[in-house]
Amino acid sequence: MPVAGHLAARERGAREPASAEQPAEVLRVEDLRVTVGAGRTEAVHGVSFAIRRGQTVGLVGESGSGKTLTCRAVLGLLARGCERSAGRIDLGGTDLTGLSRREWDAVRGTRIGIVFQDPASYLNPSITVGRQLSETVRVHTGVGRAAARARALELFAAVGLRDADTVYRRYPHELSGGMAQRVLIAIAISGDPDLLVADEATSSLDALVQAEVLELLRTLTEERGLALLLVTHDLAVVAEVCDEVLVLYRGELVEQGPTADIVAAPQHAHTRALLEASR
Repeated sequence: MPVAGHLAARERGAREPASAEQPAEVLRVEDLRVTVGAGRTEAVHGVSFAIRRGQTVGLVGESGSGKTLTCRAVLGLLARGCERSAGRIDLGGTDLTGLSRREWDAVRGTRIGIVFQDPASYLNPSITVGRQLSETVRVHTGVGRAAARARALELFAAVGLRDADTVYRRYPHELSGGMAQRVLIAIAISGDPDLLVADEATSSLDALVQAEVLELLRTLTEERGLALLLVTHDLAVVAEVCDEVLVLYRGELVEQGPTADIVAAPQHAHTRALLEASR
């Protein structure tokens, strides 16, 4: 579907009166710089943005633009050879840049939920998906097996998996790609996070399933008061669900603002190229 079509409902929502009081800020990134390689070449140049509760922000750019490095820096998951050289990353008053590995383990999965691209890479093929979700719930909450199972069934229903009891007993290879991605989303929200990060979470899905998963992410953000950071190369995906868009090009944030405004009148050549590629 063309980007303009995706924006129709978003523009109708934008006409509604805004609340006088803005929601609380969940994530703030200030002057983030990331270097790569032994020569410490700077690949992300002073990126700054913020996301509020209930807001969806799209981080978009072509391969090599720096969007994945930015995302991984926010999650404390930079690969070996990559380093945050400057900047502050604040999650609801907590400076994430100074956390130890143990402290990061306490943040990811509870205060930050993560959905990556390929469910098969993150689901254990030898364990039923219900057991994987139940064990995650137990880690987050400390409840017993019966309560964790009940909570897992609630979460499966919340992400739109019909007949949750049957899904609970299935192994990853018995699920379609869309169902497996919904399982990952259920795992991501099981700790009631403040921030949900979706990194190319729909790029491997067909168009119909992609639209369903995007709508699910949007609904969860609104109903649960999450802040959603959606990382993608596809501006059409951003237009589908995001309130604001951040456009990265060669490690620089070259354009940012309300999605409808940027899609209607892109100012940077790279934004125009992304828009043209999504038509």
